[in-house]
Amino acid sequence: MAPKQTKEEFVVDFVGGAVGHRLRSGEGRGQALPKAAGFTKGRTPRVVDATAGLGRDAFLLASLGADVTLIERSPEMHAHLADGIARAKAEGGIYEEIASRMTLLLGDSRDLIKVLSPEVVVVDPMHPPRHNSALVKKEMRVLRAVVGADPDQFELMMTALECASKRVVLKWPLRAAPMEGLPKPSHQICGKNTRYDVFMMFRNLPAED
Repeated sequence: MAPKQTKEEFVVDFVGGAVGHRLRSGEGRGQALPKAAGFTKGRTPRVVDATAGLGRDAFLLASLGADVTLIERSPEMHAHLADGIARAKAEGGIYEEIASRMTLLLGDSRDLIKVLSPEVVVVDPMHPPRHNSALVKKEMRVLRAVVGADPDQFELMMTALECASKRVVLKWPLRAAPMEGLPKPSHQICGKNTRYDVFMMFRNLPAED
């Protein structure tokens, strides 16, 4: 019989570790996620991160000047995120400035998105576990244990597509098949292990003369 595993703990850290390094490296708007979300030299959209998780994507986008609303439905994960944001604010300087642009909400994104009038919605659902080094890290094991699976990810995507005024970005494994039932994305931006399926909203464009 395998030994009983003890519950692993972790903290959301926006100052040290990978997040702090990413900020200090100054990679900027040329990264795949900002490009997918519509960041340009002259434009910084308002973003709703509908699946906040560890908060890293939200912190990246906030570091580029965006006002980012993070939605997390797991009370335990929400508490980790609130602690991480509070510690970033207490750090002062650039960390406080970035954290001040992050608004954290507890609840179901399928309901909250409808009242937020988002420009851009980013969805990063919990994907099935894969047996490679990137997804067996301690923090990913703990995250999966805390937030569980996302059996309603299709419903969330459809809600996002109905409510976003500019675009919806689906973060998805690079070689995975498209999420079943979704319309074809307008375009894709691919990274090393991840791709971003971008769904542009054309309903609010002015009619041509």
